[in-house]
Amino acid sequence: MFWPMFQLTLAFCGVAVLGVLAVRVGVEVRRFARAVGDSTERITRAMEDLERSAAPLAARGGLVRRSNGGNNADE
Repeated sequence: MFWPMFQLTLAFCGVAVLGVLAVRVGVEVRRFARAVGDSTERITRAMEDLERSAAPLAARGGLVRRSNGGNNADE
């Protein structure tokens, strides 16, 4: 009767350890998802800032090309 009870105890401990590890993985996944969301927001804000900064440069580049009359050697 000792061995079946011992095996049952070991099985219970194994399931308990797996449960604890599953909870820890769930917590880390939630933390990782939050970090990815924050990073996405920051990347979006940086992209918008870059677009706003590039607009005047693009407009100025268009004026330079038009002032040359389109006779660039590079084209």
